[in-house]
Amino acid sequence: MSEKKNKIMDANDIRKTVIRIAYQIYETHFEDRQLILAGISHNGVILAKRISEELERISGIEVIFMEISLDKKSPINSIVLSKKLEVCEKNSVVVVDDVLNTGSTLIYAVTHFLSIKLKKLQTAVLVNRNHKNFPIKADYKGISLSTSIKEHVVVEFGDNEGVYLRE
Repeated sequence: MSEKKNKIMDANDIRKTVIRIAYQIYETHFEDRQLILAGISHNGVILAKRISEELERISGIEVIFMEISLDKKSPINSIVLSKKLEVCEKNSVVVVDDVLNTGSTLIYAVTHFLSIKLKKLQTAVLVNRNHKNFPIKADYKGISLSTSIKEHVVVEFGDNEGVYLRE
C-alpha cells in the first residue's frame, strides 16, 4: 500500500512565510531591545533560526536564540533549555515549533517559562492544524489547515523542503 502525500507548501512558500512571521513579530515587539526566540527541537529550532535571521535583517532587535529539548511523547518532566531560564527574565519570549497539532508540546514548553517574570510570552508555528486538546493558540502562524485526524502534517527542511499532508 503506497502512502499518499500532498505538498502543501514548497521551499519558496516557507521562505515567504518566515519573512511574514518575522515582520509580524517585529510589529509587536518593535519597542523591545531584546527578544528571546525559543525553538522546540528539531524542526522548531530550524524555523526559529530562520525567523531570527530575518528579524536581525529587518530590525534592530537583539535576538537571543534558545533551543528547547523535550520528549514529545512524555514532555512533562523532560524539558531542557540550551540557555539558563533566567536569560528570559523581564524579556519577551516567542516559543517556535513547526506544527501545532494537539497543543501538548507547545503547552508544556510554554509552561516551563511561567516560573519567572516575563514581559510577554507568545507562540509561533508554521502550520496550525486546529486539533487542539489543550488551551493554547499560535500567536503567529504560517498557515491553518483543516485536516482529518487520520491525516498527518510533515514539515521537511533541507533537500525535499516543504510541508506535506500524508494519509
